[in-house]
Amino acid sequence: MRRYILFMFALIFILSSCAPVHMSSGKLQKVGMLVSDTINDQVWGTKGYKGLLRVQAKFGVEVFYREGVDSKAAAQKAVEDFKRKGVNLIFGHGQEYGAYFDELAEQYPDIHFVFFNGEAKKKNVTSLNFEGHAMGFFGGMVAGHMTKTNKVGVIAAFEWQPEVDGFFEGASYEKKDVHVDVEYVQSWDDIDAALAILDHMIHDGVDVVYAAGDTFNVPVIEKVKEHGLYAIGYVTDQSDLGERTVLTSTVQHVDELYELAVEKFIKGELASGTTYVDFQDGVIEMGTFSPVVDEPFQQKIKKAVERYKQTGKLPNE
Repeated sequence: MRRYILFMFALIFILSSCAPVHMSSGKLQKVGMLVSDTINDQVWGTKGYKGLLRVQAKFGVEVFYREGVDSKAAAQKAVEDFKRKGVNLIFGHGQEYGAYFDELAEQYPDIHFVFFNGEAKKKNVTSLNFEGHAMGFFGGMVAGHMTKTNKVGVIAAFEWQPEVDGFFEGASYEKKDVHVDVEYVQSWDDIDAALAILDHMIHDGVDVVYAAGDTFNVPVIEKVKEHGLYAIGYVTDQSDLGERTVLTSTVQHVDELYELAVEKFIKGELASGTTYVDFQDGVIEMGTFSPVVDEPFQQKIKKAVERYKQTGKLPNE
């Protein structure tokens, strides 16, 4: 209970302190969510859908979602449809919605738009950003500790993901001579491309893989499991995919951010602009550790995370 109260206090402060200082106002009517691919990816899209369901359950409002909204034209069509239904708070579940909402916001001044991992520019738009560097660092430490071949790999969606550099730094910190192979799919969802990259990595001797993407994440982990290798989970706690395969996960509680953002909106305190959240805010954490990860190292990681929460410093700082 104490942790939850601290978490609520931290998020209330953060969500109310970003700039510009415009605050949304008005009674919450209905809530909508746009997702570029699917809510069934078991990673990012599923987390967003769970957040939407939390909102529905807690606040008793009608909610709507649209899948496959991957262009400005599709976004505008969905927003117009939501408006006709009485929606006045819309979540764009991804970084790509920043550009769409920047153009649509002035056309729909009575709707407040929220998206993730970008920069918000309009007075009725809020961006909530997960700081991914530290979680990638701790995931990289685990990979560096557990590799037997001294070769680990990252299969990421895009170059801008901060968790990629974090993973590289963490793995190198834990094992100085480790080789980190980083490859980009250039898509959150291209399963075939991700599996082709994985085949190449396995052929080259990579034995721990961090699949930092959405739809391709689970298929990559399943194939890693078939080969008897290790994986680091992404966004959700993926230990259920194989406790002896998934060493740990870098978890983002985006579903909790949905609930808290709506709570701020209802109070007229959801600030426009850009804000950032991290381990210190209770919305990022390391997931369940596999029993194959030795207990002394688990304690080392947990102490490093606690130090980071208190000081903002990673083990290499």
